[in-house]
Amino acid sequence: MDDWLAYLTAQGGRQSNEHDWVFPNNDHGSASAGTHLVPLTHLSVLECDGPDAARFLQGQTSANVDHADGDFAPLTAFCTPKGRMIANAEVLKVSAERYWLLLHTSLAASLATHLGKYAPFYKVKLSHRQDLALIGMIGYPESEKSVAGLPDLPRLDWHMTQQDGIVALRQPAGRSRAMLILPAAEAAAPWESLSRSASAANTILWRRADIDAGVAWLTADHSDAFLPQMINWEALGGISFRKGCYTGQEVVARAHFRGQVKRRLRIASLEGSSLPAIGEEIRNGEAKRVGEIFQAVNDDDSDSCAVLAVLNTSQDEESPLFVGERHLVLRELPYPLERLDPESVVDGTATA
Repeated sequence: MDDWLAYLTAQGGRQSNEHDWVFPNNDHGSASAGTHLVPLTHLSVLECDGPDAARFLQGQTSANVDHADGDFAPLTAFCTPKGRMIANAEVLKVSAERYWLLLHTSLAASLATHLGKYAPFYKVKLSHRQDLALIGMIGYPESEKSVAGLPDLPRLDWHMTQQDGIVALRQPAGRSRAMLILPAAEAAAPWESLSRSASAANTILWRRADIDAGVAWLTADHSDAFLPQMINWEALGGISFRKGCYTGQEVVARAHFRGQVKRRLRIASLEGSSLPAIGEEIRNGEAKRVGEIFQAVNDDDSDSCAVLAVLNTSQDEESPLFVGERHLVLRELPYPLERLDPESVVDGTATA
């Protein structure tokens, strides 16, 4: 991994903080135009390997692990017995007995510790794969993928392909967005090939695309704070209500079937370029606390921030919202706020 980071530095990149990269002449980039490569060092892979890997994960995750078949890569959540999320992830089956959990880097170690309490009862090994590199591709022409000798990209969101040790994963966005996962020691050559028709872009470009897609990835700052439905995880197919028990399942199911979810994820724009803190209060026109900031990044070439916020469902849509003295304006979600059964995605009765 050190060689990969050194290569990115040699390409003019620098780390602006522990997880984000910036490149010269690319303050923010534009998600709506151009072709971009983005180093995704804010994301990691936690590997679950062994004869009992599927059975082990089935008892811990909100996804039906049987759906992770090397094509579909379902979203999932790992919860406490009280239904609060420790982490959320995407489940990739990369071989018969090996699964990769794609999640935020800050949660890889804590999730490994949590799952490790149950691992001794199974023939399974957990490892944080810090030898892997993750590369984001935004707006890359489909016809040119093969030039770099990469796997054909999946046509549907939350699906995967793999070839010669490289995994490609489709992510939702208004335009083509995919991720490559490959050994860090081999990452420079594909980056070099792809960069002939793409520009290196800051990590913020990828994170803003997640916000625009209404996809909330938990970090260590969010762990044990939300039910999965509070970040719309069931609307994205991240909860199977038809599978058997898993840790936290009773609380998650009861909240759904009894309509007890009182907070929901929303997309919004916040005036001013100063980033609000995670968890910062959102208040209405009567100065009543009605939600909190989940994530924020600077918006495209404007004096504003793109925001994911968790708001009370009782909040009047017409009521003004504020973070401190700054106005917060809600935007439409790109998906219906209703349950999407992952089974319907697998059997083709719904799109991913």
